[in-house]
Amino acid sequence: MKCDLHVHTVYSGMCTVPLMNRICRESYNDPHQVYALLKRRGMDLVTVTDHDSIGSVEPLRRHADFFLSEEVSCRMSSGTHLHMGVYGIEERHHVELQRRADDMASLLGYLEEQDLLFSVNHVFSGLTGRRVEGDFEEFLARFPAVETRNGQMLAAANRAAATFASRAGKIAVGGSDAHTLASLGRTYTEVHGARDAREFLTGLRRAKSVVAGDSGDYLRLTQAILEIGSQLVREHRAAALLAPLFALVPAITAVNYALETWFARKWGRRVERLWTPVPALSVNQV
Repeated sequence: MKCDLHVHTVYSGMCTVPLMNRICRESYNDPHQVYALLKRRGMDLVTVTDHDSIGSVEPLRRHADFFLSEEVSCRMSSGTHLHMGVYGIEERHHVELQRRADDMASLLGYLEEQDLLFSVNHVFSGLTGRRVEGDFEEFLARFPAVETRNGQMLAAANRAAATFASRAGKIAVGGSDAHTLASLGRTYTEVHGARDAREFLTGLRRAKSVVAGDSGDYLRLTQAILEIGSQLVREHRAAALLAPLFALVPAITAVNYALETWFARKWGRRVERLWTPVPALSVNQV
């Protein structure tokens, strides 16, 4: 069975760009459209991972092949920020996940107590800000799964995540991270032999998952931002005054592309140290 494990809808709230966060949404995807398009693109199961929200559950709970998930915006023990995917949750879990989001020890304790499957998302991207080596040590020690293919992240970032997951023995998950309809279902996770959502999640836990599909690139990111901008104008006609700024989007995404490439390479090399043994001192060196 195939499932896109990283999907956004209108319930993901407002974007995080300063000033624009007052008027522009993270996504304008309608849950019903998301469901229908994912099915047309070959997904056997459907889930939604909105930022800190389970608003999509009401429109979609009637579908037998839908299960609820969430992308939790949380704070690492080091103080850095992280997006964590949590899969197959119930509505009662959402309340506790949000209550503990700024206390990683409490959040991890709750996730483990409730036996919930969770992943570190786009780990080699600077999307959520800076990283420190202690973060990767915590990922290694406590996180069961790693998002190894994200449809919006660069191939370099996905390769680094896949290497990290493989060496650490982590469960691999993948999803489109689609904020617009165009990318939905283009990246996904497959569990062979599963017949329903329960068996799919069980297969994930047993590391029987295979990730497939596209990584992100400059063109895809540029198109997504322009599409969100056009939807903003449709929702707020006055936002048409910002239309001249859209001409800057290709330049902005070019800068972002360069920064993301640097981030993925930097942390890919630094994380290698987790598996590089320190040479033993010889007798002559002591």
